[in-house]
Amino acid sequence: MYVCGITPYDATHLGHAATYLSFDLIHRYSLATGKSVSYIQNITDVDDPLLERAKRDDVPWEDLAESQISLFRDDMTALRVVPPHHYMGAVETIPWVTDAIAALEKSGAVYRVEDDLYFDISSDSHFNSYSNLSLEEKISIFAERGGDPKRFGKRHPLDCLIWRAHREGEPNWPSPYGPGRPGWHIECTAIALRFLSAPISIQGGGSDLHFPHHSMCAAQGRVLSGVDFARRFVHTGMIGLNGEKMSKSRGNLKFVSEMRNEGIDPMVLRIALLSGHYRADREWSDGLLSDSENRLNLWRVAFSSPYGGQVDELMMDISAAISDDLDTPKAFALIDEWSKNRIHALANSEPSDSVDAIGQLSRYLDGVLGIAL
Repeated sequence: MYVCGITPYDATHLGHAATYLSFDLIHRYSLATGKSVSYIQNITDVDDPLLERAKRDDVPWEDLAESQISLFRDDMTALRVVPPHHYMGAVETIPWVTDAIAALEKSGAVYRVEDDLYFDISSDSHFNSYSNLSLEEKISIFAERGGDPKRFGKRHPLDCLIWRAHREGEPNWPSPYGPGRPGWHIECTAIALRFLSAPISIQGGGSDLHFPHHSMCAAQGRVLSGVDFARRFVHTGMIGLNGEKMSKSRGNLKFVSEMRNEGIDPMVLRIALLSGHYRADREWSDGLLSDSENRLNLWRVAFSSPYGGQVDELMMDISAAISDDLDTPKAFALIDEWSKNRIHALANSEPSDSVDAIGQLSRYLDGVLGIAL
């Protein structure tokens, strides 16, 4: 599984957290069902947004990246996200990127515009199958998400930059193509194929990565490997606030670290962000936070007494829900129902079942859902 990571200039907002919690659920459930998982995540630790933010704040870009990466990892730990096997930064993998560019060049998929290198999307005959967007829609989205469809000298408006030649005031690294830095899309393609064989099982990220990022990765990966880059692309929905997508450009972000500093239990945040279906766009609100606090309290009360109840059927039902496209709303509703029944039984002084059943269920919820009670 390869999941696209953060660009570390403003981490970690609730949209980030929702995405990585969803893939944590896939990771956990795969391990719980006996699968062997190789999980890779990148960090785009040199890119235009990072450099722009560092310039705005008058700080070295390396220091900004380091501080935000550290904050991101602290947030993931607090949210009980099982770490990927490899976190790989763009800077440390530049030799892999230049190797991938060399291989693409041999296939005739690379051309030069001035001193920059571009990937020719026509080199992958499957490119138009990766999304259902019209050409006009693709060009518009490409421009919004870091592309340069109007650049003079390009063969096609959607051809993407894979090596950016050095500009004054920007960091750069030596390469066979002259000093410069990697483009965004080739970075992920190179890292994924360094660790995983195509077709990889899952290429994942937020729904805003579907196009152009994942389409470009798929195209480059097919040219490099000769087969589909990924068997499936998995995209998580966007988190909104007051009817708008939560985003840096709108300035309406809510940060995990700030909420933790306010004393909000990370388990409440985990439950809140997993309470909606991972593919759905959904709203963050004070009501959701309050409901999740109440839900966590309900579960903890239910787990606080020796009365065990029957847990085997519950665990089977939760597993069935998670296996059905990560249906966490159903899984949480099952836990709610069991908890209420258990509290009712306790109030009526019904005899205790095995205390071991509670421990078994607690370990199960921890292992599969990452919920620590």
